[in-house]
Amino acid sequence: MTNTLPTPTGAPDSAPAAAASASVAASASASGPRMGASAWGRIAVCVVLALPAVVFRVGGLAPNPLVDLLVFGGAVVAASFLLARAAEAAQKDIAGALAIAILALIAVLPEYAVDLYYAFRSGSDPAYEQFAAANMTGSNRLLLGFGWPLVVVISLLVARRFVRAGSMPPIAAKVLELERSARLDVGFLALLALVAFLIPLMGSIPMWFGFVLLAAFVWYLWRASKVPDDGDDEELVGMAGNIASMPQRARRWIIVGLFVVAAAVILSAAEPFADALVQSGSTLGIDSYFLVQWLAPLATEAPEFIVAALFALRGMGGAAIGTLIASKVNQWSLLVGSLPIAHVLGGGTTGGLPLDGRQVEEFMLTASQTVLGVAIIIALRFHRWSAIALAALFAVQFFVTGTDGRWVLSAVHVVVAVVVLWINRRDILPTVAAPFRRAGASGAFRASAS
Repeated sequence: MTNTLPTPTGAPDSAPAAAASASVAASASASGPRMGASAWGRIAVCVVLALPAVVFRVGGLAPNPLVDLLVFGGAVVAASFLLARAAEAAQKDIAGALAIAILALIAVLPEYAVDLYYAFRSGSDPAYEQFAAANMTGSNRLLLGFGWPLVVVISLLVARRFVRAGSMPPIAAKVLELERSARLDVGFLALLALVAFLIPLMGSIPMWFGFVLLAAFVWYLWRASKVPDDGDDEELVGMAGNIASMPQRARRWIIVGLFVVAAAVILSAAEPFADALVQSGSTLGIDSYFLVQWLAPLATEAPEFIVAALFALRGMGGAAIGTLIASKVNQWSLLVGSLPIAHVLGGGTTGGLPLDGRQVEEFMLTASQTVLGVAIIIALRFHRWSAIALAALFAVQFFVTGTDGRWVLSAVHVVVAVVVLWINRRDILPTVAAPFRRAGASGAFRASAS
């Protein structure tokens, strides 16, 4: 059972109050609610943050790598927030497999626009080959090493208040439980994590392997579409809730407008933002690889982290961690599978994306961390100590920069994962078999591809 906040109950206890409520409801139904000033204000802030990048792009301005980094990076973050909120509100009108496919592409656009640019550019400039792998491994490890523990800690802290109030059992403050329907996502992630070890073994990401991963993503979406809808509408709050509460025609026009504006900003800002990251490294005396690996994912993943954190603050920890798990599935299938294709389309002639020694160890570290993450959630329970351990191991990598140290840390991930898997050995077979079984649980993939 997912930790959820108790909802207020009760109704007006007098005839005048009931009549007043009915009058308000009838009035809202007749005219339709309007988006509040705060929602318009948030949209305006995002537009203002993105506007300098549009001016720079149209005017061909590039005064300084650091200025470019701030301007285009700010635009990517602002547009990402618009996409996240519009995609969340779009669930009001789109259902089933179509929603999963569309929302998946929308949600990953910021990260993919940057990463695929690096892969495409590497086809004609071998110096960029390292950056495609850097951005992918950084965003992947950031999502699991920082995003997962963040959501779990927030969820357990929120649950603790209700444990003290006596409305939740004590265990709710120590363990975050996932819905059983999440086993399908975990099953796909487990299979992809195992397949991911082939990348460092091959020393490259061949075209054929990319197509295999893309097929896995399509399979994932198809399995998602087979899960019956439970008919419960997810509560939307904030800007997304304001948009979703509008009359249908106005709501759809606003959502489409936000999609178009945000996508245009991201696609126009991705290239100069990616180049500014590389150039800023030289200007600041910082390894460009480090900036691409961590700063770019922070910009593109920020909206997703904030949305997940807000879900956790509302007591919806299971939904929050489920969204982040599904994002890992997307990264290991759609994103990694697209990299060699973008490389070849950009002029690469090796039949895929080549990896040097540094990238091989980065992929090994990322794959081993994913296996550990799967081991931790395979029983559909996320313990407090597990979140702390994940965050600690994630932090250690910033102090272990040598090749030998990275391989040792990868081995630690695998050893710990084996121990945890042995403890949860009863859940291994059901999890691995989940992607091959007919989905019977309801609501398993609501917004799962975001």
